[in-house]
Amino acid sequence: MPIQFARRLAFSCAASLLALSAAAPLAAAPDADSAALARIIDEGLNRSEAMTTASALMDRIGPRLTNSENHRRAESWAMDLMKKQGLANVHVEPFEFGVGWNLDSYSVAMVAPRALPLTAIPVAWSPPTSGILRAPVVIAPMSREEHFAEWKGKLAGKIVLVSLPGQTSESKGPVFERYTDAQIAELDTYTKPVFDPDAAALQVRNRRFQGKLAAFLKAEGAVAMVKISYRDGMLVHGEGYDFQPGQTLALPAIELAQEDYRRLVRLAKTGPAPEIAITVAARYDESNLKAENVVAEIPGSDPKAGYVMAGAHFDSWIAGDGANDNGAGSVTVLEAARLIAKLGVKPKRTIRFVLWSGEEQGLLGSRAYIDQHLASRPVDPALKGIDSYIAWRNAFPITPKAEYGQLKAYFNMDNGSGRFRGIYTEGNLGADKLLREWLTPFDMLGADKLVVSKTGGTDHVFMQAIGLPGYQFIQDPLDYDSRVHHSNLDTVDHMRADDMRQAAVVMAGMLWQAANSDKELPRAVLPTQPVPTDPFKVRDPAQ
Repeated sequence: MPIQFARRLAFSCAASLLALSAAAPLAAAPDADSAALARIIDEGLNRSEAMTTASALMDRIGPRLTNSENHRRAESWAMDLMKKQGLANVHVEPFEFGVGWNLDSYSVAMVAPRALPLTAIPVAWSPPTSGILRAPVVIAPMSREEHFAEWKGKLAGKIVLVSLPGQTSESKGPVFERYTDAQIAELDTYTKPVFDPDAAALQVRNRRFQGKLAAFLKAEGAVAMVKISYRDGMLVHGEGYDFQPGQTLALPAIELAQEDYRRLVRLAKTGPAPEIAITVAARYDESNLKAENVVAEIPGSDPKAGYVMAGAHFDSWIAGDGANDNGAGSVTVLEAARLIAKLGVKPKRTIRFVLWSGEEQGLLGSRAYIDQHLASRPVDPALKGIDSYIAWRNAFPITPKAEYGQLKAYFNMDNGSGRFRGIYTEGNLGADKLLREWLTPFDMLGADKLVVSKTGGTDHVFMQAIGLPGYQFIQDPLDYDSRVHHSNLDTVDHMRADDMRQAAVVMAGMLWQAANSDKELPRAVLPTQPVPTDPFKVRDPAQ
């Protein structure tokens, strides 16, 4: 349709939503400040800055690997923006992390039997090459230490392809999707807690394997390792977890698109091994081993009333621009802060906004915040990074700190840029009534569902794990899980502007109501050491 007509239509829709949301539904939430909510909806739908902010972060700054120069550049940008919005107490809170890693440029190409650029990405925290590294490939799949013996004496001078090639997937579902009400209803299922005392040790062992593999290859004289991407469609990701000082990978590591990887395998199996050339310009930085969370506030009028909080992780991986994971959540938090600050009215409770770091390496930033402010758990200090994440969840007892009782609600966003459809109540049936009351003003925006199930893998998880009211929003999937998550497609083009406006409005409204309500979300019990359901279960040691 003509662009001018499209703009008029968008404005008309926003105005209609405002009228619907600012009328009858507000009357159903007697504890809410109706005038303030109406102003939040008006500003957020008709004068949103979400996509402008998104472009400034993702297009101009780009990916934000934890403790990289780009992440610190993004931190400074976010703090400047928060100060311009009028937020108070804008600061960073450092926590122990590990080595910084900065990727300046890279190139991967097949040079024989023909010249062909390959779709690839260096594995984060893997070492650079010394100029152009050119060598033949060898197919040597290894997924356990028991596989090393087969390849001793066969890898010198080779670029080793360490993955099984597998087969191209056959997609059985849509690439892009919005939830139906029936699909959301399927999420409304209570999940029994599972306690497996052996799981932590197993996960730690699996995480350490890549470092052991790289060390073996280096000792055998191999010059680089290549693994296959876990998605097809020419998608690559570049995740890596070997970021502790003295424990980074022993040789360059590359992730290769499935289609290119299988081409190399076919060539190696049917004739002379193909040769590839790899160039990686990357820099380690051990000058500051601490990463940082960015924190800001809108101070409350009652210092005894506690605080509510919203957060999203600010770090990303390196293949794309970190737009949907989790620039979308970060932008929503920043836009919600702007909408509330623009009211010019103090809430009863302080509203705190946090942009977490180190989420992709094991929720390290939000865990550090818990350690600094909310509660402690006895974790072996020798465990670092992803290993400490796994151990933390199984460490007892939990000892609350001074702020434990002050945090009244935490709202998190980290499932792409899809519009909010409601909230996962995480099995806390007592929270339903108040969460539903706070969602009521946004029924007409489609954010009206509560489901009892849990959702994991993001920064509210550790708050739930210590009994605090931390919640994640239900979001339309879009193409987040199918192709965007962590991939080279994670750019602003895969964000939806209307969804971002809606999400920021709902987050701001939930925060405002939680900050001013005379009621508080009920807490779960403080967890204590669980007992295995089946103490006679025996795990296969080969798993």
